[in-house]
Amino acid sequence: MSEQEKIVFCKGGGCTAKLGAGILSHILEKLPKGPADPALLVGYDSKDDAAVYKVADDLAVVQTLDFFPPMVDDPYTFGQIAAANALSDIYAMGGEVRTALNIVCFPEAMDLNILGEIMRGGAEKVMEAGGTLAGGHSIADSDVKYGLSVMGLIDPRRIYTNNSGRPGDKLILTKKLGVGIICTANRVGEASEEALAEAVASMTKLNKYAAEILRKYTVHACTDVTGFSFLGHLHEMMDGRLSCVIQSGQVPVMEAALAYADEFLLTAAAQRNRNHTEKFVQFENIPFAMEEVLFDPQTSGGLLAAVAPECAQELLQELRQAGMPAAVVGEITEKRAKEIYVV
Repeated sequence: MSEQEKIVFCKGGGCTAKLGAGILSHILEKLPKGPADPALLVGYDSKDDAAVYKVADDLAVVQTLDFFPPMVDDPYTFGQIAAANALSDIYAMGGEVRTALNIVCFPEAMDLNILGEIMRGGAEKVMEAGGTLAGGHSIADSDVKYGLSVMGLIDPRRIYTNNSGRPGDKLILTKKLGVGIICTANRVGEASEEALAEAVASMTKLNKYAAEILRKYTVHACTDVTGFSFLGHLHEMMDGRLSCVIQSGQVPVMEAALAYADEFLLTAAAQRNRNHTEKFVQFENIPFAMEEVLFDPQTSGGLLAAVAPECAQELLQELRQAGMPAAVVGEITEKRAKEIYVV
């Protein structure tokens, strides 16, 4: 890849490119909804990870799509990350991946071998998920963007919505936070090779393996942590009717992200997340760097599950035995003055 192509290829992407949650909510609430369809079990008005449409008493279709600009220089790695991120929404709902369609925006003047590497990375992740790549759509664009539209299947009686947690539930996070800050540091030449390698390994790991373990236990709610940040997605989980206490010392974090946050290697998306969510959060003696990590937009982040307390430790042990840096990060409580207390 030429230096000019590198400049065009990686200008800042991943889930940092998402529209802010506040802007999006303002737009969505004005859209015409039409007559209610009783078969649509989960739609966009629920702020959930994917749509779910019932086709039989024991079968529903899970549908999602996700695409964004590159956040790393290597096209193959970018393809893997973008695909893993898109596939994650199926797992966050409790479903299994079946088919995927490529979504491609690519400059006609750029080397097509770059596009081939992006799509190879994506195709391999779809195969790893047990799905079939069934086609796609491409357009000529000034910037590179890639992702997937994904279809999965689920038993409609076993859907994970993001806002159905209960007081007493333990909150389990399956991946470390901090990839947004590390990718930002890398873009300006400040990230170490070790830090970037840790971030890439996390972003390319499918949530399939965590989801397979979660299905064995009593999970009341689940989401994946992506562009709206850990605290932003936690706010959606509380849904204005619950609160939670987060033990900041238990939250799995990439150490390099804390160091880079202290050096103010931050993203505009994190500031948007803070602007939207901070009124729901009370911090108690939390360092600035940790606050930034909690507002950091994650690309292909982990699953955040609200789990029945009696099975949380057994679930956590199985996740860790499978090699995941999972942790019980807090507990849901009855509604209090604030939604989220970080202590």
